[in-house]
Amino acid sequence: MSHKILVTGGAGYLGSILVPELLMEGYEVTVVDNFMFNQSSLNQLYSYDKFKIINQDVRIKRSMEAIYSNYDIILPLASLVGAPLCKKDPIGSSTTNHDSIMDMLKILSKDQLVIMPTTNSAYGTGDKDNLCDENSPLNPISSYAVDKVKIENELMKRKKYISFRLATVFGFSPRMRLDLLVNDFVYRAYRDKYIVLFESKFKRNYIHIKDVSRAFIHGIKNFDKMQGNTYNVGLSDANISKFELCEKIKKFVPDFVIFEEQFAKDEDQRNYIVSNKKIENTGFKPKFSLEDGIKELLKGYVTIKNNIHGNV
Repeated sequence: MSHKILVTGGAGYLGSILVPELLMEGYEVTVVDNFMFNQSSLNQLYSYDKFKIINQDVRIKRSMEAIYSNYDIILPLASLVGAPLCKKDPIGSSTTNHDSIMDMLKILSKDQLVIMPTTNSAYGTGDKDNLCDENSPLNPISSYAVDKVKIENELMKRKKYISFRLATVFGFSPRMRLDLLVNDFVYRAYRDKYIVLFESKFKRNYIHIKDVSRAFIHGIKNFDKMQGNTYNVGLSDANISKFELCEKIKKFVPDFVIFEEQFAKDEDQRNYIVSNKKIENTGFKPKFSLEDGIKELLKGYVTIKNNIHGNV
């Protein structure tokens, strides 16, 4: 069966990688996006007969109701992400990240499949040892993570769903983002040659954008055995601190200087070590390392500027 797939926010950072891969797998793919960043990240796909774009804001319930019913699989990627953007537009953030998804879940039939991106950020600061798996208590500390937890709880009332709790994503995309931690740190190393770290020992997990795309395709192909579950998606060998990340970058940028601020607090208090064993037990393994991403980013930063690719 050739599934008909709807990808909301499909012209964004993840969608711009995932949609071409879905088309190459032979799926019929429709993207809904409002192109708020005036991006042209899907222009190379217009030659595909199985590709369609709808220029539409996902918050317009009546319009989306007519669209959702035509698809077997829904990948709801549309969201306003990153603390600066959510802070700049809290109403837009809430209505996109929460309200539009709640509307979608009410509209969809029980037979439609949903694969949802959520976030490791839901863990907040982890347990007393900062260790987290899918059964760990959730402690979201940003408005974005709070919304993601709420919609995941609603999603879990369905039978035909998969929720991917994504680690901090890195790597190049046609709709590039420089606000993500690895992308940002590598950019600072390349352009500024120095960085000032706040609470440098705080740890996170990381995952390449191409591996996130691969996880979604893995979920589609293995939906029957994976459905009804949440999965952390990250590199098991990349639960590292901000300082350790900078040390990895310094191997490729030897004149990169790392300063540690000893007294000030970081606004971002996320600090956790995440287990990815559950998704690995389904046969999924990431292909791209942090080092792969750092090398890729350094090549790409020759051509781009932050004022174009920031997420605000």
